[in-house]
Amino acid sequence: MERLTSRSGRRGPLNDIDTGQHGSGYGQRGPRRGGLQGDGTSEQGVRRRAQSQGNSQRDSDRQRGGRGGHRGRGADRQRFGGGRNEHPGGAEKQGGGAAGIGIRRGAPNGDRREGGDEKKDGAGPRKMGYKTLEELSQQEPSVVAITLSSKPGFQLLLSETPMRPDLIQLVCLALCKAFSSRTDRGTLQHLADIIKDSKFLGTTLLHYVGGMMSDSNPNRRAQYPHHLENILAILSEVVSIFPASSVSTVNMLVTMLQASINTLRASGIDFPPKVEEKMENLKGLIEHLQERSRKGTLRTDKDSYSLLTNADDNQGEAQDDFRNIPLYPTPEEFQQDHRPFLRPNITSQRYTNTHLYLDTHFRLLREDFVRPLRMGIQQLLQNQMDAGRNDNPAKMRRFDDIRVYYDTHLVVPKCTQTGLAYIVQFDAEPLKFVRWQNSKRLLFGSLVCLSYDNFESFLFATVSDRDPKDLEKGQVQITFTEESRLKLPRIQTDQLFLMVETTAYFEAYRYVLEGLKEQTEEDLPFQRYIVECSTDVQPPAYLRRNDVYDLSPVANPEHKSSIKPFKSLDPEAWPDMEELGLDVSQMKAFQLALTKELAIIQGPPGTGKTYVGLKIAQALLTNQELWNSINPAPVLVVCYTNHALDQFLEGIHKFLKDGIVRVGGRSNSEILKQFNLRELTHSQNFRRTLPPHLRTAYNQIYRQLCEEERAIQSQGMRLECSLKGVMRETFLQRFILDTHWDSLKCLPMECSTENWNRKNTSLIMEWLGLGSTNFQQREPETANENQEEEAMEEEDELIEIAEEAELIQAERMIDDGWTIGPRAGRDDKKKENLEDGVREMEELMLVMNLDNVDVRAEQSGEAWQMQRDQRKKMKHKIRKEIGKSSAMTEEEESHVFDVWSLNLKDRWRLYRLWVTRYRIELRTKALESEQAYQNAVDRLADVKRQENLHVLKKATVIGMTTTGAAKFRKALQEVRPCLVIVEEAAEVLEAHTITTLSKACQHLILIGDHQQLRPSATVYELAKNFSLEMSMFERLVNMGLPYVRLNYQHRMRPDIACLLTPHIYSELENHPSVYEYENIKGLNTNLFFLEHNHLEEEIKDGRSHQNSHEAKFVVALCRYLLLQDYKPEQITILTTYTGQLHCLRKQMPASDFSGVKVHVVDKYQGEENDIILLSLVRSNRQGKVGFLNIPNRVCVALSRAKKGLYCIGNSEILSRVELWSNIFHTLREKEQVGKALTLCCQNHPNRQVKASSAEDFKQAPEGGCTQPCQFRLDCGHVCPRVCHPYDPKHKEFNCTKKCEKILCIHGHKCTRLCHQTCPTKCPVKVEKIIPQCHHTQMVPCHQEPDTFICQDPCQKLLPCGHPCDSVCGKPCSTKCTVPVILKLSCGHNQQGACFQKTGTEQPECRASCKHELKCGHGCRGTCSKCNQGRFHTPCARRCERLLICSHKCMEPCTRDCPTCQRPCENCCVHSNCMRECGQPCAPCVEPCAWQCPHQRCSKLCHEPCDRPPCTQPCKETLKCGHPCIGLCGDKCPSKCRICHYEDVSEIFFGTEDDPEARFIQLEDCGHIFESTAMDQWMSDINQGPEEGQVAIKLKECPRCKTPIRKNLRYGSLINRSLAEIEMVKRKINGRQSDIEEKRASLKNHWLENHTIADMYVQEEYRDIQEKLEKNYLTSSDLWVLENKIDFLIRVAKLLKVEREKMLFTDGYRFRQRVKQFMPWLNNTNQKFTDQQVFDLQRELQRLTLLAELNGRCHVADTKGQMSKMQSEVQEIRHALEMDGQFTEQDQLNVKEAMKSLDKKFPVTGLGISEEERKMIVSAMKMPPGHWHKCPNGHVYVITECGGANQRSNCPDCKASIGGENHRLDSGNQVATEMDGSRYSAWSEANNLRNFDPLDI
Repeated sequence: MERLTSRSGRRGPLNDIDTGQHGSGYGQRGPRRGGLQGDGTSEQGVRRRAQSQGNSQRDSDRQRGGRGGHRGRGADRQRFGGGRNEHPGGAEKQGGGAAGIGIRRGAPNGDRREGGDEKKDGAGPRKMGYKTLEELSQQEPSVVAITLSSKPGFQLLLSETPMRPDLIQLVCLALCKAFSSRTDRGTLQHLADIIKDSKFLGTTLLHYVGGMMSDSNPNRRAQYPHHLENILAILSEVVSIFPASSVSTVNMLVTMLQASINTLRASGIDFPPKVEEKMENLKGLIEHLQERSRKGTLRTDKDSYSLLTNADDNQGEAQDDFRNIPLYPTPEEFQQDHRPFLRPNITSQRYTNTHLYLDTHFRLLREDFVRPLRMGIQQLLQNQMDAGRNDNPAKMRRFDDIRVYYDTHLVVPKCTQTGLAYIVQFDAEPLKFVRWQNSKRLLFGSLVCLSYDNFESFLFATVSDRDPKDLEKGQVQITFTEESRLKLPRIQTDQLFLMVETTAYFEAYRYVLEGLKEQTEEDLPFQRYIVECSTDVQPPAYLRRNDVYDLSPVANPEHKSSIKPFKSLDPEAWPDMEELGLDVSQMKAFQLALTKELAIIQGPPGTGKTYVGLKIAQALLTNQELWNSINPAPVLVVCYTNHALDQFLEGIHKFLKDGIVRVGGRSNSEILKQFNLRELTHSQNFRRTLPPHLRTAYNQIYRQLCEEERAIQSQGMRLECSLKGVMRETFLQRFILDTHWDSLKCLPMECSTENWNRKNTSLIMEWLGLGSTNFQQREPETANENQEEEAMEEEDELIEIAEEAELIQAERMIDDGWTIGPRAGRDDKKKENLEDGVREMEELMLVMNLDNVDVRAEQSGEAWQMQRDQRKKMKHKIRKEIGKSSAMTEEEESHVFDVWSLNLKDRWRLYRLWVTRYRIELRTKALESEQAYQNAVDRLADVKRQENLHVLKKATVIGMTTTGAAKFRKALQEVRPCLVIVEEAAEVLEAHTITTLSKACQHLILIGDHQQLRPSATVYELAKNFSLEMSMFERLVNMGLPYVRLNYQHRMRPDIACLLTPHIYSELENHPSVYEYENIKGLNTNLFFLEHNHLEEEIKDGRSHQNSHEAKFVVALCRYLLLQDYKPEQITILTTYTGQLHCLRKQMPASDFSGVKVHVVDKYQGEENDIILLSLVRSNRQGKVGFLNIPNRVCVALSRAKKGLYCIGNSEILSRVELWSNIFHTLREKEQVGKALTLCCQNHPNRQVKASSAEDFKQAPEGGCTQPCQFRLDCGHVCPRVCHPYDPKHKEFNCTKKCEKILCIHGHKCTRLCHQTCPTKCPVKVEKIIPQCHHTQMVPCHQEPDTFICQDPCQKLLPCGHPCDSVCGKPCSTKCTVPVILKLSCGHNQQGACFQKTGTEQPECRASCKHELKCGHGCRGTCSKCNQGRFHTPCARRCERLLICSHKCMEPCTRDCPTCQRPCENCCVHSNCMRECGQPCAPCVEPCAWQCPHQRCSKLCHEPCDRPPCTQPCKETLKCGHPCIGLCGDKCPSKCRICHYEDVSEIFFGTEDDPEARFIQLEDCGHIFESTAMDQWMSDINQGPEEGQVAIKLKECPRCKTPIRKNLRYGSLINRSLAEIEMVKRKINGRQSDIEEKRASLKNHWLENHTIADMYVQEEYRDIQEKLEKNYLTSSDLWVLENKIDFLIRVAKLLKVEREKMLFTDGYRFRQRVKQFMPWLNNTNQKFTDQQVFDLQRELQRLTLLAELNGRCHVADTKGQMSKMQSEVQEIRHALEMDGQFTEQDQLNVKEAMKSLDKKFPVTGLGISEEERKMIVSAMKMPPGHWHKCPNGHVYVITECGGANQRSNCPDCKASIGGENHRLDSGNQVATEMDGSRYSAWSEANNLRNFDPLDI
């Protein structure tokens, strides 16, 4: 199969290749219909575009629904159409909203400057001319690439033949320039796709190159080397991108090129060496591809190739260069013995060279993300090997470096902004304990690896979206890497994977590693300092030209006018620090940053590093003429976190109102919203400012994208819905075996009317045990599940905590403005439409939707009486079952007879099998559009990248996070910022900082603090032993480069600052402002460390910890502080472990703690608050403190508080760390550490509480003490609370005592609380007598008794005699539900509700039918289902005869087994047969793959081999290290003689225990047999049941009887058997010529009757038409169609009679009878068995006689005789309309009665009998139309032509008869009763109308 992305076959000159539309903008696409209807000359049948040609064709197509002229690709994809799986009456209606809607109007906007050679062909696109192409070739490469790939005019140019040589040269020049653009990969791929199938490459260029040899013009010949170089460059690109489909064409051109070069060289033309080198490389690549093609391994364009170079031959050199190391791990790296080469980061001396520097950081960074994956997979494989093949125990295992997800499969494709993503489903059962909101599992950007073969091969993907609710169900969205995405179509649609997730954040690694690979040694800025570590830092290059700064804008307001411009390189010329508003250290940092090209500023906590950074930025931005005059470029600001970036950019905005662009990251700043790149590129006027080529390309690609998206979404919506709830059985019918469908419809007898009602309940819901009664009767769920539900309810009321998972994702997700769509609003609208479409589809497909808030099936109000908790249980149950991956196998399915007999577990397994089949079909259809969509997204991304550069280059300041800077490194290389400020630089890995810098950077300012948080590495060993976690900031400081540390802190009160100095910082001075803080209320100290020894608990998922004692204490302390009247926003709870977050949250109701911040320490870097409560968590017997021994983290934790800091932890184990020991020494000196914290009452200072646990805070329940408040409230009551410091004047207090007010004259008191408003009417209930019934009731005091509804039971009897079940005050019930015995019309008795006795509709009779069917079996239907014996339920007894294909016949009770409908299982090493099993297989014509070193087969795959099996032992070694036990040339058995000795030596044939025995493993079933015995078994002839008879069937496995279909060793035997089987199949199916002849005969027969059929059986008419046009029909299918056609024609004729010859009432009743008959005829299981044909014929005979009776009644009515024959007619009608089958005896009786009726009342009205009428007509021998009658009804005949040409008088009544000029006199008419004619026979037209062949 050719490349899936190739979207064009042979294209005509008018084709707009990319949009599938005519250039005029019309050519709409309507509903897509079956069958490819595209260009018949297309090379590939996968994805084609064609468009309408000519206005007349287009207009006619638009009238038919808007399909473009050629109905190109996608015509075979129906939106929601057609099939047996759909709901009757159009269950799957047309959706998507796209069909039939025009994609565009008018030609695309853009550059309309065309050259003189261009012409306009009607409304079509204009061919690109020489002048336009010449101007374009002068543009930038990206402009050329985008324009050429998106302009239809260029494609027209390529199709032109012949072409002028100068134009050919110009085309090659433009293409060569386009391919030099390395940033627009998607665009280049599309451009290569256009070229490879064009006439330009296949014809024009070939003639041009060939013509060079005969060209005698010396000037042109001199130019040829340059032109040939361009051509070689183009060919290299095309064959690299599309190796399979272009190699043939390119090879011809290369051959011709070589000949031309040789000829030109011989004539004296010199060729540069690079042309020779390119030619050799290209020839080498083509030879390699041709060799692969010969071997049959080059079948696809999906493997891209690079040109082979000399360096590739030297493997040793390639390994030395880090640029040759692949980004993703290779299979070899997962081997147990793999050890990568690594160098440590050099931190104590300089690097020897730049290459070594880049190499070191690349290898370390790559190993940091690869090692966890490698070690984890090695551990997983080893674990599976140890446990054998049973991998179930592994599901509960935890692995150190990876997270494993079992039974993963692709669910639905998703169209996202970055391309195609997939929702995947994994087994969530082993992960039910995971709290996904806080879990680091499956975060955005995490790398996952999927494999289905124990990691011999694998796919890589990244998590592109996550929703904790979906994760609980086992669903997550992933995006495959490009290489993996191309492998997807080759993998089975329903393939189950093992998915492994690495703990590393891959996206950040990916961008940085790619950046390091692309970074050249010569382009790395600041090598002098970064690599060579020189301490002599020079001023920026721009200051050497001009160093005059004007700092007046930076100065304090009172000094602005006094500061003059000065020379900054002169230290004495600087203004005073007071004038600039800086302290001493800040001033030093400010000077350093402005005068050195590399400045490092360390800012300890609270020292104002952001303040200084903004001063520096303001100084630089207000003096732009210094650094931005020669090559204008923006300032780049990079921060580690989004929060810091927002803070810094908001500071810049105060002095720079315009020119800021914030790129990537989720910003919470409203101020910066207008500067977001996305907002800027989606503004109204933005697109007008873009170059025309970008506008044109964007519009054109976007249209194509929408088209592909709709195609994917139409399938995706249904895929998505299939897992959202329980599907309706009608959608699954086509995927259910016929026997199971019949069985499903036969409801068991125990399902009574009370429990199940067909109108109100879905059949499949009842079958799955989810019916209302069924579910309520089942055992309740376990107590654990109930507890889980309760816990979930409680959780809803807890405070919102910024979960760590959310915080991490917020930093990872880069909103890059690559949004697909011109406007965000349009995207939102599209999303709304999609959601509406999904909702409609859910309503259509699902009988129960789990996403609905109120989960309920389609039940009536009476039937559904579930309580809320029961519905919750049902929802949980269904979600759990749908989420399971285990489904019933087809083998198990084939053994199921009655689906109702299965237990509930197996019913769900069978249901999942049906859904899987449904999903496989949808996924297969969706695959077509997925690659085209991805290609369009890639091209659109290239255009958007150029658009964003348009914005970025005009900016003054660009702000990015470090992750964003890595992702946008290519854009930064083009923007070329010369000035970079990095905030939080000490938290960034050095490799990240490297990729942020561009070659143009002249000034780098690093701001941070390496003594706070350091960069985090994934692998601890790399962090510690290889110094990976040392930032560039810290390394350069350690290497002695000049830096300034800020020394004055403005945050912490002195007590808290003492914890940092001198323990962490040698010196840190306090600013005067920190001495003025007030003391913390309610506590006797502002700083305290509470000691305890309560042990921590480990979290089940992950390596985190929690300490419930600390959590309870911190929460209690927080509540106490809130009671002191602190605002929640003033308090922050910090903890050192994420596990503690959830523990804290569980104890913090939102009603009490809303507004309190709870964070992990690492995520609170750069933040501060008045009061910090710190939980340190660690407390264990081993004395482990984890990362609490890291000074950096301790520094952050202790430096966040401004006024109060309260810590709780185990001081005993912390004291073992030197830093903590020193801190505790300082605390003890000031008595700020102890076992209890002292609480002081503000109202009673002498009352204190020692609090060592949460329980102790109960002694201060309201934040004060336990003394009563005793404050008198305004209402007169006393405050009931104990002492409370908050609300001292009780302004906010609500009195909760009972209200004492009197409401009414009866003295009733108010029932509400004191603070509540009293009711206006007295609600107290008192006894009153109801006047209507005189019952005594409790009635509200204010209500009159005559308006009250009495609630006593009603005492009245209903008309039936049973008591009423309503209440006294309500009307009596109209329907009595008391169970009684009902006498049904069929004669049976059964129990039912009393009201059904008198109802118009009787209940269905459930009595068993038990009638003996024609097949001899008893009928299993009921009286009602068998229609009282008129049409019996089909016999469901299984046939189970063995078919020729070795499958069992699955048809129920059939006389002649039909062809097998199961998927064909025949396969070979090359491919699988994709037809139904009963259809003949197409033989594989690939070369036979059976070969070994000793011999090989020369035959084709399907032919018997011409070589014997090899008997030499296999020389391979198994994974376990032992030798293979198989034979040469065969697939190695999976068992080992040593590792699996018992399995291998188990005696079966008797030769297994021979130590030299060799074994063969059957691929179909996996069983292993000794080779000589198996060879003998295979060579034995199949014996049939009779002696000497040879059975035609496949040989079977001796153990399990699985047919042997796939085995190279026995290929000859298998092929012979298959050939015989194919002969039998062809015989069973009938000769194709006979079938086609029969098909044609049926078509003609149907066509002859099409008028009456189309009029009276319209739906069935269309169905027959479609079935007769099916591609493949068997003789059995034609038999069914023939019978159905015959019956339908007869029914149509009866309906014609009904319309023309029946009274209205009779006709209505007759139509109802026909309506009852048609479902029996149209039943999907209608096979026209003997019984079915018998039943249909009997019923049709009844209808025929009934039609005859009604016709006679109609005639009698016109004659006024109806009243006379009423009794006889009623008697006959009763016989025809009675219940039960219409027997042959009934038929004879009716016919006799009608004969008797004819004698009494002749039907003709002629006064003669029917026999006499026939005799008269026969004797006269007049053709129809000659008999007439006078005005009084007397008959006469007109001879000759039959037309009236003379008058006479009636001999009976003397009335005028006849007429003149073929016109009858008034009152005369045709005597239809004589011969049935309706027209006088005087004309040919009338004659034809009298001979109506459709008449009965």
